[in-house]
Amino acid sequence: MGHGGVGIDAPAPILELKSITKRFGAVDALSGVDFEVYPSEVVALAGDNGAGKSTLVKIIAGTHEPNTGVIRFDGAEVKIHSPRQATHLGIETVYQDLALCDNLDVVANMFLGRETVSPPTVLRRLSELEMERRALEVLRRLNVTTIRSVRAPVSSLSGGQRQSVAISRAVMGNSKIVLLDEPTAALGVAQTHQVLELIKRLRQQGLGVVLISHNLHDVFEVSDRIVVLRLGRRVATFERMAATPEDVVAAITGARKES
Repeated sequence: MGHGGVGIDAPAPILELKSITKRFGAVDALSGVDFEVYPSEVVALAGDNGAGKSTLVKIIAGTHEPNTGVIRFDGAEVKIHSPRQATHLGIETVYQDLALCDNLDVVANMFLGRETVSPPTVLRRLSELEMERRALEVLRRLNVTTIRSVRAPVSSLSGGQRQSVAISRAVMGNSKIVLLDEPTAALGVAQTHQVLELIKRLRQQGLGVVLISHNLHDVFEVSDRIVVLRLGRRVATFERMAATPEDVVAAITGARKES
C-alpha cells in the first residue's frame, strides 16, 4: 500500500520488511509479514494481544532475529543482530518502562549509556556543560516546554514529562525511525496531549514513527497510516483520513471481510 497518494516521485520507505516470519517453538508469531515506514510518517501498529505487534517491534529493534524475510534500511539490505546495531542504523525504541533512572537528572538520563567522552579530569566539567547544552537543544527543537530544568531529578517529573525525556533521548543521535510502545498508556488527558504533540513534531522533523497503541483515539489523532496485525499476519492497511475507528476494530477482531 502506498504512502499518502503515491505519485511518480513518491518517497522510498526508510525501513522495509518483506515476508518476515518468526517462530517460537511450534508457534508462528509472525507469518510472512510486510511492513514499511516512510520519512515524515507516523504508522500505527494495531492488533489484539498475541497479534504479533511486539514481536515485529522486537525484530526492528534488534532484540529478535526473524527466521525468514528481508529487512531493508535506506534501500540497503541489512541484518539487525542487536539493539546496538539498530541504534547504529538510526532505529530507536522507547519501551513502556521508559528505562529512566529516577535518581538521576534529565541530562544524565538523556546521555545514559552514551556519555560524551572526553579526557578525564581536565575536560570533565566541560563535558557536563556540553551534555547540558545538547540536552537543552534537543528539548527546544522538539518544543518540550513542560520541563522547567534539565537538572531536575527524573523522580520529580510527571508521567508525560518522563515520556518526553525518553522520546527526546531517543532522537538525540542520528535517529531516522522511532518505535513508541504504548506511549500514552498510563497518562491523563493533559499529559497524553503533550505526548501526542511531541509525536507530531517528530514527524515534522522528518522522522518515521511507529506507534503501538490500543488507544484508537490516539491512533486517529496522530497517525498517517494504520497497519493491522491479526494472529501473526498483516490483515489490513488504512489511510487514516479514509478510515473510521469501526473499520480498524473490525480488522483487529476479524469481523471485516477481506477485500
